[in-house]
Amino acid sequence: MPFTPLHMGPGLLVKSLLQGSFSLMVFGWTQILMDIQPLWVMLTGHGHLHGFSHTYLGATLLGIAAAFSGKYVAEFGLYLLSKRDSLPISWPVAISSALIGSFSHVLLDSIMHADVEPFFPFVQSNVFLGILSIETLHKFCIYSGLIGAGLYAAVSYYLQKTISINHPSDKAI
Repeated sequence: MPFTPLHMGPGLLVKSLLQGSFSLMVFGWTQILMDIQPLWVMLTGHGHLHGFSHTYLGATLLGIAAAFSGKYVAEFGLYLLSKRDSLPISWPVAISSALIGSFSHVLLDSIMHADVEPFFPFVQSNVFLGILSIETLHKFCIYSGLIGAGLYAAVSYYLQKTISINHPSDKAI
């Protein structure tokens, strides 16, 4: 699934469940970094399409790089979007969001791409290939995104109502 928004579907679901303990922006940044190697191979024709970046060892290293760079990229993006109440992103949130992003990326790509060797260099095969059809995998990503967006909106609405009930405005009539 290179260069598709489908990886973001499961990220939206995780965001809806973890709320402020997960950064969807760091997760998304991680998806971009994960696919730099496949992009390079597609542009140059040199290398292994889903090589080291699509192994759990590579995903760990890229996840760490994504956490350290993504924290600042995401904070800048939130600042530009005037979402200052979400700042700063804590280091534990940045690291866990990036690692969830990189590991889920490898898992999802392992299911549909024969050239992914997720446990390389320890195992040079793909035990996840074909455990779901590509159609089912795509549906999972889309439905998890829709469910995640709905849950996030519902929880946000509930929290906003709860806060306004418990802390009414200081305006007097």
